[in-house]
Amino acid sequence: MSPDDHSHPPSAPRSANPTAADRPALRTDQEIRDAGLAPPARRISAVISDIDGTLVRPDKSLAPATVAAVRALQAAGIPFSLASARPPRGLLGYLNELGITAPLAAYNGGNIVSPSLDVLESHPIPAALARRVLDMLEAQGIDAWVFTRGAWQIRRRDGDYVDHEEQTIGYGPTLVERFDDLSSVDKIVGPCVDVAHLAEVDRDMRAALGDALTIGLSQVYYLDITHPDANKGQAVRGIARQLGVPVTEVAVLGDMANDVAMFREAGLAIAMGQAREDVRAHAHAVTLSNADDGVAAAIHALILPRVQRG
Repeated sequence: MSPDDHSHPPSAPRSANPTAADRPALRTDQEIRDAGLAPPARRISAVISDIDGTLVRPDKSLAPATVAAVRALQAAGIPFSLASARPPRGLLGYLNELGITAPLAAYNGGNIVSPSLDVLESHPIPAALARRVLDMLEAQGIDAWVFTRGAWQIRRRDGDYVDHEEQTIGYGPTLVERFDDLSSVDKIVGPCVDVAHLAEVDRDMRAALGDALTIGLSQVYYLDITHPDANKGQAVRGIARQLGVPVTEVAVLGDMANDVAMFREAGLAIAMGQAREDVRAHAHAVTLSNADDGVAAAIHALILPRVQRG
């Protein structure tokens, strides 16, 4: 969903992160074992990518090299899909440009949708829990966003990151006085410019509700709350199920803590070069940063060699 990289908008310049990898590379066997991962898959039959901080550059553009690499995958018969914290409409711009024909995951897996955005699977937040989350965010001075029935609802037009999010997902919010109807909430977001405060709210909310909901930062300034089955691990399983491929033959790419769940499910997990070390530690491999077209580099160096043609 939202902004990429790990700083506030505007985005960082290319190669700004000094810890980014300089080439795609598998981590050592010991590092992979320490992460609790199975050995990397020898065969890849589908690829799923996060969007912000992964597929797109910091300015939200798709690099020509990335488009070409995705097309090379598709020419080899490998479906390419997306798993994002964005709402379904926020995925639309990438479908034609990348020629995506596979199911996709929105809301961190809260919805599995077809390329025409028909909902194939849905996991809304129970209404009582949604109300409790909203009360907790309000008590911490955070203006919540509610994504429900295809609408993005807000209570303050001048709230943190509203303009940025509108630019990112390609459509505007619906201004409401109150969040009255919580019967079909796909996701709640707590945006906050004070990232240290938001990190504390994240910890407190996970301690209070972590057994009942999926709670985590999709960016350092966005706290996402979804149904317990709405996480990127379940997204990988749902897309694999829809495609009819084993989850052990799926490669995934991501950069944030909410991507770790899909790293744990996939046959080949690839972290972006600018990802924090606590995210990279859960991956089989690390590629270049998103500013340096790391998805394209990973496809050519790590994924296409694992595609069995014919």
